[in-house]
Amino acid sequence: MRDIKIPQERHPEKAHRPDQAQPKKPAWIRVKAPTSAGYKETRDILKTNKLVTVCEEAGCPNVGECWSQGHATMMIMGDICTRGCSFCNIATGKPNQLDQFEPGRVAHAVQTLGLNHVVVTSVDRDDLDDGGAEHFAQTIRAIRHRSPGTTIEILTPDFLKCAPEALEKVVEARPDVFNHNLETVPGLYPSVRPGARYFHSLRLLQRVKELDPAMFTKSGIMVGLGEDRQAVLQIMDDMRAADVDFLTIGQYLQPTPKHHRVDRFVTPEEFKAYETSAYGKGFLMVSATPLTRSSYHAGDDFARLRAARLEKLGRA
Repeated sequence: MRDIKIPQERHPEKAHRPDQAQPKKPAWIRVKAPTSAGYKETRDILKTNKLVTVCEEAGCPNVGECWSQGHATMMIMGDICTRGCSFCNIATGKPNQLDQFEPGRVAHAVQTLGLNHVVVTSVDRDDLDDGGAEHFAQTIRAIRHRSPGTTIEILTPDFLKCAPEALEKVVEARPDVFNHNLETVPGLYPSVRPGARYFHSLRLLQRVKELDPAMFTKSGIMVGLGEDRQAVLQIMDDMRAADVDFLTIGQYLQPTPKHHRVDRFVTPEEFKAYETSAYGKGFLMVSATPLTRSSYHAGDDFARLRAARLEKLGRA
């Protein structure tokens, strides 16, 4: 068993913050260290293609399991974010210029790994006029060219400072799943996600459905940040009003003492209750467990999501 330790020097923008105690993780949170041959093979393929993954950058607890199965979430547009969210382990600063060859390298890695389903995410790039929308679109097209049978899920930033055309570029590239995480309840945005706007993110998801009603939409939140149950149920209602298909809920884990504190560890029984409530509100697919992350078991979940839609259409 192990805890993932993240060097604090990655986050100079958080250095002024007082240390927050990091509580001991309960048994249902702890995971084994990655050691398998499959893990090492995936790591080598990613390294050869000079690719960044959110699995490593965010210190994901599921990296050992996912990489052992050849699954990895590609993070495009570099490893430096223009935002400084208090929960996030991605480094904040001035990003480098976009790498025009990156979409091709991502596509090559997807083909080499033989992925049936791939998740592509990115840092926030407020320094770019389109927030990186065209780079997302190029990456989707490159994957389609090399691996036409692979389904593509994207996890995008909010394009907060961009013209509406930015989102349209991404939707026109036709990913199979459009994911944008709300991350937490609106009352916690000032302390958890200060650079974002709750209703803008919600409207982004709604707009995707307006542009392409057939496209699956997905969003996720973390719990254990200080929210209460009623606020979580309200965010479910807000998502359903925006016609979001797929909801993920996972436990927030504190990367370093300088990050937002863990308010509490939500029990597996509480996660199950959230799952039951979410299905009752009409989500086609729900993943709610302590270790749930946006891309955890994403391929299997997408297959179930598609089957759920077909079943719903059959009943209509």
